[in-house]
Amino acid sequence: MLTKFHAGTSDDGPRLFSIGDLAAEFGVSPRAIRFYEDQGLLAPQRIGGNRIYSARDRARLNLVLRGKRLGFALADIKEMLDLYDADPEHLEQLRALLAKTRERIGGLERQRNEITLTLNELRDIESAVLDHIREKESAAAPRRAGKKGSAS
Repeated sequence: MLTKFHAGTSDDGPRLFSIGDLAAEFGVSPRAIRFYEDQGLLAPQRIGGNRIYSARDRARLNLVLRGKRLGFALADIKEMLDLYDADPEHLEQLRALLAKTRERIGGLERQRNEITLTLNELRDIESAVLDHIREKESAAAPRRAGKKGSAS
């Protein structure tokens, strides 16, 4: 069974990671890592029944999690990772990343505009409701005062 390993190399060769090592390091569940493997994002070696992850797998997991945090779909992340492997100069990967980044920025800007419109509309509703409440309270105040005066 593997114990705690770190990325890089040692005198004995490349360092390896267990699924538990990566899960703990990145704060994800082993199930999530297995899911990324099923999606073709990671390709661990197998020793017996154990998954053994290389420094390359660790780096890819880091990129997957960063891509998810930025809101990219797993299919987009996979495409960019696959382009990295296919293009030694990484130009296609960079172009794809640029296009997807611009697309994501545009989507977020559209969401921000929609949120701004929604907030403005909700503030208008809030203001109208407060005005209506004040009108009702003002109209009810003389009636309440009259009831208090007749009770004495």
